Amino acid sequence: MARETKELTVLLACDQSPARVGIRRAIEPHGLRVVGESASASEALRMALTLRPDVCLLAVELPDNGIEGARAIKQALPATKIVMLAASPREEDLFGALRAGADGYLLMSTSASRLAHALRGVVNGEAALPRGMTARLIQEFRERGTRHRVNLPAGAGEAELTAREFEVLARLRRHERTADIAAHLGISEVTVRRHVSSVLRKLGMPNRRAALEILEQAEREDLQADPRPE
Repeated sequence: MARETKELTVLLACDQSPARVGIRRAIEPHGLRVVGESASASEALRMALTLRPDVCLLAVELPDNGIEGARAIKQALPATKIVMLAASPREEDLFGALRAGADGYLLMSTSASRLAHALRGVVNGEAALPRGMTARLIQEFRERGTRHRVNLPAGAGEAELTAREFEVLARLRRHERTADIAAHLGISEVTVRRHVSSVLRKLGMPNRRAALEILEQAEREDLQADPRPE
């Protein structure tokens, strides 16, 4: 394959030395030069500030938290592109990385040719995401556009929940466990807990039982205020 005309510089951060060697060998024949290697997020930040690479390729599982490292680098160097590498596809990591300012999220299993192409694409303004997770990202975007309003009792106003939060809440009302909800919705248990925490915060409740009790109370008040005709 012909070498790309413009060489791009890459900072590679991964705490697994064999993985760094493999990635470097995979991308350098395609016109991407690794100018620095790091084994932790804090070290990656220091090197990025000194080297100012075109792209930072950071492992999610880095010591010191790869996603937080990405956030720090992006804040300090907004023009530097950041691509996260994950050992497994976890949507909480994907959304966390994007919120931190990452320009792409790929898996460690990404082929050598695909990795080099994806890094060049990110520099040119393209997104770098696994196909399966692109679909999940679209779904999340659509759900964020759909809101469910939950009336709170005793004139306490209302809470606005996303479609996914409302779905998790509905399953909690059916007394499903976290693992069951995760299996039904095709998400991780960590993500279920994240949604539950968001629901509790919006409802102003300390725990799941209190949240369900306040919803039942609100429904009783609604029925009393607007009874169905005989």
